[in-house]
Amino acid sequence: MKLYDSRRAPNPRRVRWFLAEKGVDDLEIVQIDLMTGEHKTPEYRAEVGMTNVPALILDDGTALTESVAICRYLESLYPEPNLFGRDARDTAIIEMWTRRAELMAAMPLMQAVRHGHPALAVLETQVPEVAANNRQMAERSLAIFDKRLGESEWIAADRVTMADGVLYSGIEFSRLVRFEVPEAMPNVTRWLAAMRARGSAKAGG
Repeated sequence: MKLYDSRRAPNPRRVRWFLAEKGVDDLEIVQIDLMTGEHKTPEYRAEVGMTNVPALILDDGTALTESVAICRYLESLYPEPNLFGRDARDTAIIEMWTRRAELMAAMPLMQAVRHGHPALAVLETQVPEVAANNRQMAERSLAIFDKRLGESEWIAADRVTMADGVLYSGIEFSRLVRFEVPEAMPNVTRWLAAMRARGSAKAGG
């Protein structure tokens, strides 16, 4: 298998974080430079089918994109430690919190960076209002995670799961625009420190 990665982007970081948590180090990894448009070349499009990064190319040539889908596939090959669920209830709860982490916090933070960091203007037409609105949305949404993390050490289970990785990678990416967890959210602050202390944090950007 071959993994197309990009050190500067948050979605590839999710996959690197996942691999680090699993202790997987036997994949061929190819770096793609998003800033120069390497993901938009005819060669990349022909192999992957889209301009998405990350992309996992299976041995039969099948191309998987979307970071969570890639991680789900890899979980089937490397089942331990479990990050997606051990039974129906466990899996459903992890899926619920993973979706919440992505839609309510990680994606808004990514948009805040993409529309707010000057260096990323080469990727799209930036709209300052989009950056500001998404930043505010993420701040409001983090209150939900602060409440949850007041009840549980980790977001979705009694252990680190994909939900933690999704939120963590989004927050870490937002450091590019100097986003900080509000002081009124001590549980998120405690959780973030714990995530940064894990060995998988070294799989960052």
